[in-house]
Amino acid sequence: MATNSTFLTPESNTYITEMFSSEDQFLRDLNTQAIAHGIPAISISPEQTNFLQVLLRTMQARRVLEIGSLAGYSAITMARALPANGSVVCCELVADWCDFIEGKAQEAGLGNVISVRRGPALATLEHLCAENIEPFDVIFIDADKPNYVNYVQAAWPLLRLGGIVIGDNALAWGYVSDENTEFEPHNVKGIRAFNHFMAHHAKLQSTLVPLGDGMTIGFKLEH
Repeated sequence: MATNSTFLTPESNTYITEMFSSEDQFLRDLNTQAIAHGIPAISISPEQTNFLQVLLRTMQARRVLEIGSLAGYSAITMARALPANGSVVCCELVADWCDFIEGKAQEAGLGNVISVRRGPALATLEHLCAENIEPFDVIFIDADKPNYVNYVQAAWPLLRLGGIVIGDNALAWGYVSDENTEFEPHNVKGIRAFNHFMAHHAKLQSTLVPLGDGMTIGFKLEH
């Protein structure tokens, strides 16, 4: 079948990473130290860093809400693309990881930009909605995959009109098109449900960007 798509090979992906990445030694060291700290090595990929920063700068984002922050790699990446009065609010469940994020944010000179909300994200989102805080420009989701749709629904009031939702791992480690995969089927099913939700949401215009493990991005058209 004829196609207009150019599919990524390992070589072309390496080329993209080497040519278009904002990962520096600080972020590389962060990942190494996170692994030594017992934090899983599942942060966003280097080739996603530059894309996220270009996206945030293009839309002049100032406020980011991150659901699932792990070791702070993506939070620091995004915080670096914000203006001086910008902020990243991280939702993280594991207390020890929260401490790690806060320490790394301080080391990166972003302690006044990055703040951490501890505990289950759905409860945190409920609290944030009750606080009647300033809306966010971007909601970045990289947490437990079966809850992705729930996270979008719970965070919807917190996202401004014209803001964007980003869900990582949208390609589900390469299994997103396999309905019968035996590889982490609950997570793949969660990603498939999220992609379908984003693609068919009447108040979003969405697309899937195949960088790293893929990011589904939705633009909020209506409240």
